[in-house]
Amino acid sequence: MNTEKRRQILERLRENNPHPETELNFSSPFELLVAVTLSAQATDVSVNKATDKLFPVANTAQAIAALGVEGLKQYIKTIGLYNNKAINVVKACEILVEKYDGEVPEDREALEALPGVGRKTANVVLNTAFGWPTIAVDTHIDRVSNRTKFAIGKNVVEVEKKLLKVVPAEFKVDVHHWLILHGRYTCIARKPRCGSCIIEDLCEYKDKVYPED
Repeated sequence: MNTEKRRQILERLRENNPHPETELNFSSPFELLVAVTLSAQATDVSVNKATDKLFPVANTAQAIAALGVEGLKQYIKTIGLYNNKAINVVKACEILVEKYDGEVPEDREALEALPGVGRKTANVVLNTAFGWPTIAVDTHIDRVSNRTKFAIGKNVVEVEKKLLKVVPAEFKVDVHHWLILHGRYTCIARKPRCGSCIIEDLCEYKDKVYPED
């Protein structure tokens, strides 16, 4: 895909959604960190249902650490892999309290050192909480990037590197949200909704699907 076509795609996505936001509910960097950690292999809807009950009770590292693993499980047991997630979140909270006075560090290395926090989660926190021009690549973004030929890569790290290279600076802060929402609601996995896609004419996917197909 050439540079001009990529720019047109980004401009259309921006025009359609000038101020994109995550669908996870949060009101602080800490709440976002917890929500993103819980969202691995789970839907944002399921995470929001759990954190809507959790955060009014415990929305600081100190409070969740005090809840402990068993206490936290009671709030997140409807989320997949909740046992491991509870262990990781509590351990992460204990580290935040011990090393950072309970605050979320605005530092990639420090974030990735927390239990349950990988590169994608760190990217989301740095981008959404702190406004960094990072691009977190999940399955949706990986699919959209490869399917459209916007940024081709064999894995999420390759796609991330390609996106960072080809996305102009003015779009970098928001492109993560645009692509994930596009993958979640339009360029879906099994049967993409090409007939209602705002970038359909720019997309280089060869097997487009339309309502009459």
